[in-house]
Amino acid sequence: MDLQGRRVLITQADAFMGPTLCTVFAEQGAEVVASSEDPSSAEAPARIVAAAGEIDVLVANLALPAPSTPALEVGEAEWRQVFATLVDPLPRLVRAAVPGMIERGGGRILVIGSASALRGIRRASTYSAARGAQIAYVQAAGVELASRNIRINAIAQNFVDNPTYFPPEVQADPRFQQRLAREVPLGRLVSAREDARFAAYLCSDAADCFVGQVFPVCGGWVQR
Repeated sequence: MDLQGRRVLITQADAFMGPTLCTVFAEQGAEVVASSEDPSSAEAPARIVAAAGEIDVLVANLALPAPSTPALEVGEAEWRQVFATLVDPLPRLVRAAVPGMIERGGGRILVIGSASALRGIRRASTYSAARGAQIAYVQAAGVELASRNIRINAIAQNFVDNPTYFPPEVQADPRFQQRLAREVPLGRLVSAREDARFAAYLCSDAADCFVGQVFPVCGGWVQR
């Protein structure tokens, strides 16, 4: 998974998987452009990509603390906020990044998504729907852009050690430990580095055969 000579833009680099992605990609030889700008406004994605300059890889790391509202109590404001944060920036980032990739003969785009789109979770209808929209977009856009030597894929993760969804206080809760033992065949959280190293692989030439695919990284919580 050699990334020597690759310029990699990582969005929300200060949140979710961002810090570990930056570290691991740099270890693999990439020149990392770490953006901490909020990409949720309509103008932000184009500005983020333009500020990065020429890039070979876009890692769309998009996250927010997941709401836990029962489905019948989800209001318009929650629904709009979650989609504005997780879904709306994705096509904007892709539209901004792809023309330059085409000029340079190709590129890689990886979405850091969630396995909540692949298996039902109580009190997560808004979040799961948004993550599902990400996956559908990756599958469709991936097929369209494959002939231009641009590979778009996604990681659908859950039970991965990161501060956005599994902060230390959650991990220390005995009820969470019981849940891990009950629901995750691996019996532990996937480490952030394990997840980031797989992300680096998917952005390397070694993964050139994958087109519009979604890879669960969740310790066996969901299989596909």
